[in-house]
Amino acid sequence: MDAELQPATAPFRDPRYAPRRLSVERRAGGEIRLSHPGGFDDPFGTMTAALEHWAGAAPDRVWLAERSGEGWRTVTFAEALQRMQALAGGLRELGVVGARPLLILSGNSIDHALIKYAAMSQGMPAAPVSPQYGLAGANLGRLAHACAALHPVCVYTDDAALFAEGLAAEVVAGLPVIAARNGRPGDVSLERLLRAKAQPATARPEDHAKYLLTSGSTGHPKAVIMTHAGTSANSAQITACFEDPDPPVMVNSAPWSHSLGANSILHNTLHRGGTLYIDWGQPTAARFGETLRNLREISPTYQNMVPAGWMLFADELEADEALARRFFERVRLLQYGGAALAQATADRIQAVAARTVGERISFSSGYGSTETGPLATNVHWPNARMGMIGLPVPGTQVRLVPMAGKLDFRVKGPQVTPGYLGRPDLSAKAFDDEGFYVLGDAARFVDPDDPAQGMVFDGRLSENFKLASGTFVGVGDLRIGAVGAIGGAVTDAVVCGENREAVGLLLYPNPRLPRAEVEAAVRAGLSAFNGQGQGSGGVVARAIVLPDGPDPMSGEITDKGYISQTLARTRRAAFVERLFADPASSDVMVFAP
Repeated sequence: MDAELQPATAPFRDPRYAPRRLSVERRAGGEIRLSHPGGFDDPFGTMTAALEHWAGAAPDRVWLAERSGEGWRTVTFAEALQRMQALAGGLRELGVVGARPLLILSGNSIDHALIKYAAMSQGMPAAPVSPQYGLAGANLGRLAHACAALHPVCVYTDDAALFAEGLAAEVVAGLPVIAARNGRPGDVSLERLLRAKAQPATARPEDHAKYLLTSGSTGHPKAVIMTHAGTSANSAQITACFEDPDPPVMVNSAPWSHSLGANSILHNTLHRGGTLYIDWGQPTAARFGETLRNLREISPTYQNMVPAGWMLFADELEADEALARRFFERVRLLQYGGAALAQATADRIQAVAARTVGERISFSSGYGSTETGPLATNVHWPNARMGMIGLPVPGTQVRLVPMAGKLDFRVKGPQVTPGYLGRPDLSAKAFDDEGFYVLGDAARFVDPDDPAQGMVFDGRLSENFKLASGTFVGVGDLRIGAVGAIGGAVTDAVVCGENREAVGLLLYPNPRLPRAEVEAAVRAGLSAFNGQGQGSGGVVARAIVLPDGPDPMSGEITDKGYISQTLARTRRAAFVERLFADPASSDVMVFAP
């Protein structure tokens, strides 16, 4: 391949998108309504109907694969249907099938998927919670809040020994426990359920399929109701954005306790008859090696990672030509979620793609929340610009309402939740007077005169704050810009300064680099960032490089890889005080105004 080929001039590999379509309605007062004029076809209606279809249409195709020693344990569509129906019969024999959910305390795995779909097939909701809630050393208060919201009838765990602390918690005492491995006396083995008589699916489209918890960053988590019809519709909406007859192949680690991993990855793969290689790696320096191991063996057609993962992957792609050739062999679409990706990181990856295969790969994102299925909008055209959230997917309406100088983003569509389990008060508050779900975020157009160019995320209105001077600080933009200017020396930032005189940052260091190198990169990067005058809320006045990374057990970083700004500021309160103390201590970097 031509080593001089520049990413900006390299053609895009065809991502196989359907044509971009948009309807725009402008209303009095500056309100704008957006919709996709095309329809979508959902041939299934329930989440388990897709498995029944592919078990007949492609019985020997692998649906799920997970690591087993040096190789892979796999399950085909036909095998998955047979096991799901047996597990459904086992749940009925156990006497737990009903309106109350199956609490799932497990990482992503084949058995996790099978018992989840088995429960859902019987109209019994599944409630996968973050594995962090039950691992050794976890804050069991989070599990208590989850159970208070969910009222589970029984618990499934992949490994009763690994989750021993969570299973011993008072909030699950007395509930039947189904264990795939290392069961305790009295636990029900998964093998016992698999020996039960097969039970066909009985779920209806209107039934509750699953409950997923919100992050809880601004209070206790809420249980979002997801129906069979709504979740199936969202996969159909995603499918309608493509003209791609081939089933996708993915290598993915996004947790199934969140809607991205559970719906946009796991269920969308099933909906399209694709293959998902379950990645037990994580976007951290200590655990990313497992992701690399998998991607050295499997060439995906679609790759989704959180920004922290892409930052680590950029380093590896630049250093390992064999990895790059394997990865870019057939991938058609790159996507990030959970947070914004720095343009510099994406540009590095595109440069490797151009050098390796002579093409750029469309690199994009979507937008939504647990309550919106999750996908409400996405970039469904060849793209290399980061920060984009795209345009509505088919069947979705977006309402943009002027508010505090921004456009408040609201959504209506078949994928939107009917509300929160057991909280009609919160459900009513979540929707506006026209039935649009209010996300609390803002969006803006790339080109206000040409909305078809798409939207960009314009900050979480709930995270933004004002300085003592009254200056508004857009946390999202400032964080992305500052981290991007620093580069790979830091993994993320917490923006501080509410009711203070200026903005300060707490920075998580790249654990692979010496601290002196990290600090030098921070000084140079923030000086350059301040000089550009692009900060939302002014320049960064002070910064501290934290001694360690974010703590997942506390919820400081979600298992999606997103930093909870409010919780991080609370947990790191001593560092926040040190950041703004006068005189500044030696570990505080002070930047001239």
